[in-house]
Amino acid sequence: MDLGACWRPDAPVLAGAVLVALAWDWRFGEPAERLHPVVWMGHYLGAVGRRIARPASAVPRPGAEFWAGALAWCLGAALVLALATAAALLLRPLHPLLQALGLGVMLKPLLAWRMLRDEVRAVEAALERSLQAGRQRVARLVSRDVHVLSPTQVREAAVSTLAENLNDSVVAPLFWFAVAGLPGAALYRFANTADAMWGYRGERGGRDWTWAGKWAARVDDGLSWLPARLSALLIALPSGGRGWMEVAANAGRTPSPNGGWPMGALAVALGIRLGKPGVYELNPAGRPPQAADTARAVRRCGQAVAALALLAAAVVLAAMLWASLP
Repeated sequence: MDLGACWRPDAPVLAGAVLVALAWDWRFGEPAERLHPVVWMGHYLGAVGRRIARPASAVPRPGAEFWAGALAWCLGAALVLALATAAALLLRPLHPLLQALGLGVMLKPLLAWRMLRDEVRAVEAALERSLQAGRQRVARLVSRDVHVLSPTQVREAAVSTLAENLNDSVVAPLFWFAVAGLPGAALYRFANTADAMWGYRGERGGRDWTWAGKWAARVDDGLSWLPARLSALLIALPSGGRGWMEVAANAGRTPSPNGGWPMGALAVALGIRLGKPGVYELNPAGRPPQAADTARAVRRCGQAVAALALLAAAVVLAAMLWASLP
């Protein structure tokens, strides 16, 4: 068997780009809004969304709303794919090291670990000042009504968001980058942003998204299915995979087919309870999260990100060793 034929030629370049993107994220964080492709996606989705979602008081038109949402999503996705493909092709003639550097710089805005980590830490810091400050800070991360949340519920919301967005903002973009390069990561980020802005069941912002956002929600569910389970596995790894059956049992308790996996894995790993009032409760036998658990949750998710970086580094090292063989 020719092992060389099994080696994907651009795998070292992709792995190198992952290392560049993670290093850039760790050192610099997010680019300016005017240069951020996810912000551009949000502008498109916001402008089009006002046209496809009916006012909450209007008569429902399920078929028309669904297909308008599907068409608008497809047009936006096609534009994102075209731009990402063109950008990747421009780098093709360059030396592999320059390709990895260029791809890494363009990949960085499509993932966001440092910002997620800092936002969750900021919630805990705000809670130390006052409950009101904690509520105001966690409102930046969640769409639920925060005005009635207790300190424990504020903390649960922040830690749950950390786990779910470890998948949405780090693992899934890198998974699709590994599968389909820069276009894959860009398409996933568009799909996830569309789900965040359109994928609501019912009214939001004076408009009803029940049908207009259904396509966006279903596509995001499909693209996130495997990465969400990979995220749960990465969270569980430092524990040697213990409690995996509990993770699987908890995963089905959320309305989302995917969010319960990383959230359940983090709850089980830390021995805490995570929930959303009236919606779900994960690891109900666990204790309420304390201030120290926020730091523990950040460390555990940071270990998952580090594992991805080590995997990318291993691919690069393997390619270098392979290239040095006679």
